[in-house]
Amino acid sequence: MKEDEKGIRDVEWEDVEHKKESSGGEIKFRKKNRKTIFIKISKGIVFILVAAFSGGISATYIADKKYSQFEKENNNKSVIQGNSISKNYEGDTSNSVAEVAQSVSQSVVEVSNSDDNTDSNSSNTGSGIIFKSDGYIVTNYHLIRGANKYFVRLSNVTTPLKATLIGYDTLTDLAVLKVNRKNLQAVVFGDSTTVQLGDYVVAIGSPFGGDTTTGIISSTNKKLHDTITGASTPYNVLQTEATINPGNNGGALCNMNGEVIGINNLKITESDNEDGMGVAISINDAKVIINSIVKNGHVLRPSLGINSEDYITGDNGEPNGVLVKDIISGTQAAKSGIKPKDIIVEFDSMKLVSTGELQDILVTHKVGDSVPIIVSRNGKSIKLNIVLSEQTVNEKP
Repeated sequence: MKEDEKGIRDVEWEDVEHKKESSGGEIKFRKKNRKTIFIKISKGIVFILVAAFSGGISATYIADKKYSQFEKENNNKSVIQGNSISKNYEGDTSNSVAEVAQSVSQSVVEVSNSDDNTDSNSSNTGSGIIFKSDGYIVTNYHLIRGANKYFVRLSNVTTPLKATLIGYDTLTDLAVLKVNRKNLQAVVFGDSTTVQLGDYVVAIGSPFGGDTTTGIISSTNKKLHDTITGASTPYNVLQTEATINPGNNGGALCNMNGEVIGINNLKITESDNEDGMGVAISINDAKVIINSIVKNGHVLRPSLGINSEDYITGDNGEPNGVLVKDIISGTQAAKSGIKPKDIIVEFDSMKLVSTGELQDILVTHKVGDSVPIIVSRNGKSIKLNIVLSEQTVNEKP
């Protein structure tokens, strides 16, 4: 290296073109690092995911807020579908009762044995329920018992309509009437098996002097007993604190959705209910009776084909069998070999001690069933099979 007079150094040049590791003086471009590209792509994906998640949270929050506001605004409103109020009530109980009464009362009618509008205080005046839009009405049989004519007053018709008796059932105290009208507003039957203790209910009578009372359910599976046979009733009754009186007798016991869950019965309340509470036949049991009456004019029930009474021996006065008093003509009992004075000690493989137990077992069967029995005759045990006949209805309406 040399330095001239101006202080500028003269450097030596190397021959780079002839070095083996040289690229001949060409410019080399550095390739991008793959790791750097991967990091940038990952950051992009993370950003997209975070944005999507944040958007989802925001949308959910807005939707929930809007829905809560809508629910709050409509909390005390009920949509009437047909004749049933579709949602459970919340909030103001008195408003709930008013809506149920307004909806169902259009399907509750006055039933009477007189066409005199001023005779609403008659002992045979009560309520009925329209259950089919073409004029079918269910009521309590004792309201029309002994009458030759039947009249119905609809909520929107001032003049009583003459009704036809389709059929009745003395055991459940139900009867079906029909008026010659179409497009009537019928009730919606609910499911009485879903009724729970403490449920709030409304008992509704006809618009003509009928009463609307409220209360809670105090019993859902109460069984009453026949005062003659001692057998428990083959149906369930709902017991309620809602008062059952002449105004809503034969009317509807409703849940807070406006569905009928029972048929009010003042006769049961007065004669068989020791607690003095309101009583209604559960609608699930009533529907079976109603359908049978509409189809057959009466209820098909099995009968053993005999007249019987408790057989009591010993000093304790307790029954220990069922005594056959006589055989009902036209039944299958005579063909089975059973005879008067036989003592039935076993029925359908179950021991018997009373007519009440016999009736309880009998209602679990149907007409035409062949049932094994054991009778005691002159001290001997005899096995027989008896075909169940249809129970005859001796009482006239």
